[in-house]
Amino acid sequence: MNTDIPPERRTVALIAGPTASGKSALALALAERLPSVIVNADSAQVYADLAVLSARPDAVETARAPHRLFGHVDGAEACSAARWAAEARAAIAEAWRDERVPILVGGTGLYLRTLLDGIAPVPEIDPAVRRAVRALPVAEAHRALAAEDPAAAARLAAADTSRVARALEVVRSTGRTLADWQSERVGGIGDAIRLVPTLLLPPRDWLFECCDRRFEAMMAGGAVEEVERLRARRLDPALPVMRAIGVREIAGWLDGTHDRAAAIATAQAATRRYAKRQYTWFNHQPPAEWPRTAQADSALIGKIETMLLS
Repeated sequence: MNTDIPPERRTVALIAGPTASGKSALALALAERLPSVIVNADSAQVYADLAVLSARPDAVETARAPHRLFGHVDGAEACSAARWAAEARAAIAEAWRDERVPILVGGTGLYLRTLLDGIAPVPEIDPAVRRAVRALPVAEAHRALAAEDPAAAARLAAADTSRVARALEVVRSTGRTLADWQSERVGGIGDAIRLVPTLLLPPRDWLFECCDRRFEAMMAGGAVEEVERLRARRLDPALPVMRAIGVREIAGWLDGTHDRAAAIATAQAATRRYAKRQYTWFNHQPPAEWPRTAQADSALIGKIETMLLS
């Protein structure tokens, strides 16, 4: 249990689901019916540089209810799940102190799992070990992992560069396997709160159509200018902001690699694939007793409000 959480108000609302499912609208409608604070749980919406391409709430929407952890991280940084979870704990505690209900809203399962269940206390990796591991070709790294952590090597695809490297650097730097560390999660608040969750899982055809329409609206609403500003910063291409859906596609169009229609079609397809992965995760990974609904309407808002106030 996290002892830095005030004991007097432990109710937290959670609205989660795939991108374009209507989470933000539902959270805002709920926030206007009771004293509350909307806390972002979307890994793209934390970045100041991705207002348009992350579909972050705009100034009109944020004026309707208090919002926290939206656009507060500079794109030159990579916001980890551990950092976000620490900031979310602080935002939740602040909401309780102000006698408001914190409403977590987002679609990043890793963020939510880290906040609720905690994170493995893996020590900082020795920089020399990290450099040596990251310099290995992935096939060689996987062979080394098979010798030093056979269970991880059997579980991971031989071509999964990042996960293979992570598992190998952990066992070499700490002398313990990543799975061993992950069995000791710390910092989760799930056992210290009363969670009122709602998972939005609309029909997939409807969801994919929304994804397509929304990206077209992004193109007309400032996404191109957003990518131009990012390119002007000359950031590391490996940073999350540079790998966000839409950035590479629009950059390719600006470079003349492909035309505008191709950029839109490619980004729409990537968004649909991402939504599909999120849909599958939220349909199967959270506890079975978490309510799943296909439609956000006034009846659902009233039901959630009643549960929060009960």
